[in-house]
Amino acid sequence: MKDDYELLDSGGGRKLERFGRCVLARPCSQAMWRQTLPESAWREADASFDREDGNRWHGRGNLPKEWTIETAGIRFKLGGTDFGHLGIFPEQRAQWRWIREALAGRRASVLNLFAYSGGSTLAAALAGAEVCHLDASRGMVDWARENAALNGLSQAPVRWIVDDAHKFMKREIRRGRRYDAIVLDPPTFGRGAAGEMYKIERDLGETLSLVRELLSPSPLFVLFSSHTPGLSCRVAENILSQMFPAAKLESGEMLLEGRSMPCPSGIFSRARFATLSH
Repeated sequence: MKDDYELLDSGGGRKLERFGRCVLARPCSQAMWRQTLPESAWREADASFDREDGNRWHGRGNLPKEWTIETAGIRFKLGGTDFGHLGIFPEQRAQWRWIREALAGRRASVLNLFAYSGGSTLAAALAGAEVCHLDASRGMVDWARENAALNGLSQAPVRWIVDDAHKFMKREIRRGRRYDAIVLDPPTFGRGAAGEMYKIERDLGETLSLVRELLSPSPLFVLFSSHTPGLSCRVAENILSQMFPAAKLESGEMLLEGRSMPCPSGIFSRARFATLSH
């Protein structure tokens, strides 16, 4: 399978990555080991980003305004943002593959919350699921729709929603709508479509309670992931075990992988129900 992403090196609080034809150096707080490539290799990067004096790109003009890559069987439009993001979190690649495998051959409805540029939405749609894609940022929802078009999914059964997650889920519950699988990657801190404030340490319990109410009578899975510092796999698994006591849980670190040592970049925890067989 074609893969345009590669972790070239990491260490010293940084990561050196290839996204198609573009090589970037960006911060990575977990990379506390020594880098293995010489500094000269890092200096050859097309652009770099740091947070030493605010958010700042170096060599951003060397990057195309936007470009396209393919990874995990999904095509993405990329572009440098003011926060150093590109429109993709490649540590989610294993989750996207898992979603496609879990949904293959099933007529399932999927809700993707805090959905960013749509990697999980596209994985589910490519597996044949009906998907509801929700994000508080209209710009990110538009970006995700462009990604859908890149993957030949313009006419796929995807609902594109710009809204606050909690408000939307409460309306869906009142409407009686239910989902067979729910994916969520809530922010450490964020704002809803109308300026609502979200703090994960305060609001995650309510989020998962609403997720539980939205599950269909024969659910497949809940896939939770997070980039929040200090939120470990064990913490996530403990929370999900209380919310979904009948589910089988599996958790782990999300990793950036390539030529360098694997670089931890967040955690995941999956609650799998009896209807999801191997």
